[in-house]
Amino acid sequence: MQRCGFGSILFLASVFGLTSSIALAAETISLTVDATKTPEKILRSHEVIAVKPGPLTLYYPKWIPGEHGPNGPINSVTGLKFEAGGKTIPWKRDLLDAFTFHLDIPAGVSKLEANFDFIEPEGDSATDKLMVLEWNDVVLYPADPPATQLSYVAKLILPDGWKYGTPLPIDSASGSQITFKPISLDLLVDSPVIAGEFYRAVDITPAGEPIHHELDLVADSETALNLSDANQKQMTNLVAESGKLFGARHYRDYHFLLTLSDHVAHFGLEHHESNDSRLPESVLTGPGAGMALGGLLAHEFVHSWNGKFRRPADLTVPYYEQPMETDLLWGYEGLTDYLGPMLAARSGLWSPEEYHEYLASIAAQLGPGRPGRTWRPLLDTAVGEPYLSGDGRGWSTWKRGTDYYDEGDLLWLEVATIIHRESKGQKSIDDFCQSFHGGPNNGPEVKTYTFEELVAALNAIAPFDWATFLHTRLDSTAPEAPTGGIENGGWKVTFSGEPSKLGGRRGAASDIYSIGLQLGADGSVGDSIVGGPAFNAGITSGMKVIAVNGRVYTHDLLEDAIKTSAKDSSKPIALLVVNDDFINTDTINYHGGSRFPHLVRDDSKQDYLDELIKARATK
Repeated sequence: MQRCGFGSILFLASVFGLTSSIALAAETISLTVDATKTPEKILRSHEVIAVKPGPLTLYYPKWIPGEHGPNGPINSVTGLKFEAGGKTIPWKRDLLDAFTFHLDIPAGVSKLEANFDFIEPEGDSATDKLMVLEWNDVVLYPADPPATQLSYVAKLILPDGWKYGTPLPIDSASGSQITFKPISLDLLVDSPVIAGEFYRAVDITPAGEPIHHELDLVADSETALNLSDANQKQMTNLVAESGKLFGARHYRDYHFLLTLSDHVAHFGLEHHESNDSRLPESVLTGPGAGMALGGLLAHEFVHSWNGKFRRPADLTVPYYEQPMETDLLWGYEGLTDYLGPMLAARSGLWSPEEYHEYLASIAAQLGPGRPGRTWRPLLDTAVGEPYLSGDGRGWSTWKRGTDYYDEGDLLWLEVATIIHRESKGQKSIDDFCQSFHGGPNNGPEVKTYTFEELVAALNAIAPFDWATFLHTRLDSTAPEAPTGGIENGGWKVTFSGEPSKLGGRRGAASDIYSIGLQLGADGSVGDSIVGGPAFNAGITSGMKVIAVNGRVYTHDLLEDAIKTSAKDSSKPIALLVVNDDFINTDTINYHGGSRFPHLVRDDSKQDYLDELIKARATK
């Protein structure tokens, strides 16, 4: 669906049963956010909306761009009051949608004031020393007009002495108060602010690059801001390599907004001209800084082209109450999940060996380590995203979750190798990116696409039966991981007793490839592979291992037992397991020793995999 005009919005409102607002006046809305109570986890929102007498419907954003679901934190809104002319205006919440509020504006009223507090969810976006402001948390907006046609003037009041970073154009700043230039609601929501007592801005604009690029750091300590010269150079390389890959930019300038704290949620969220990325406090001062920066920031940066500029039509909705259709997330997120690590390797944030280990880990996890692939195809992981992406209670490998990321990565690697093969080496994935994501820089804008248009764009680069190929991959319930791209690139996935060199979620201590268990540090079972040795012994998600072969559990003891299992083929591994308040001894009949995934060269084929990750802009 293309972006809709105002008349189309009214049509959609009638189709979806949405109440029209006839009491809205077409003037800029004033929004002031008082963040001085951030240490107490409170943001105070004040809006002034031009209105006319009659019924008025206001929304709190529900479907959040980049989150692909109805995740607006409505439970954090409290103290909601409306006033006009010094009098309280009553409101009612919609009976079918908790994000919708109905008012009746009395005669003689032209300005409506809305006030509410936003209580920061625990461990989400604020600490005593910093905050991340996503504007959708603190805004109400009138029904019917698309977000592109609603104009806001936003003001932000920070705690004394705090500094900030944002892509928002600034109109004025005085002391702790910043006033931003008038902006449409969709771009306001797309332009977060990070702020804190400890802040640093680092220029990472490559030499000769006309557009400014900046790494904005905010942290819980001054020490955490110590970005090394090597990492700064690699981030500058990332910007340069992105220019080579896409051949165009679609923003006025770009801000990598990076929050460093152990007390906020760790994730990344994409925006046109920035990304909201969050990592542990000490990540820049540790040995894995490049891996962490490349794993998160490169991915979110790629989204400026793929996901924000080029976006599936069904994920492009006119306002935040309209549901999104997520079937093309394997293109939105999957292609980004392929291009991000590729750029991380091209820029030097990742070494070639780290990139190999990363791919090996994905392939291994999506093979027998993901039995859910035998009943739930890749396409359904995208379609079911808004409601079926995981509940944190384990069983993830059987239920599947957001595999359109990792399996999408392997799918697009295979696309890259097919382009190379079908064009006899004359074209590459870079040619596709320049064609599909290129064009003039008009600042942040959206150019939508459908499945058919994506197929046509691939055919324009390298003629092939792309539709059949993609449908085959998307609908497959084969148990084997789709490793065609790795193999076409001249490598194979293998297992050995040598642990992975990766850190973080892909390289953490795990026995998933041997006995089929994912364990926490305290022995809690995060997952047990259905059909695996531990599962067949009776161990499943939610249980807790408390002893190994008669000794109190430590992960080292379990690792030793797995290693020696290959030497003694008659002795099982005995685990003492707590299930609710019952204790059982479960014996695992496993004798394969430690197993970790790696890539090894297939010398019968060209090493195209490493060719794909060679630097293009920085020799």
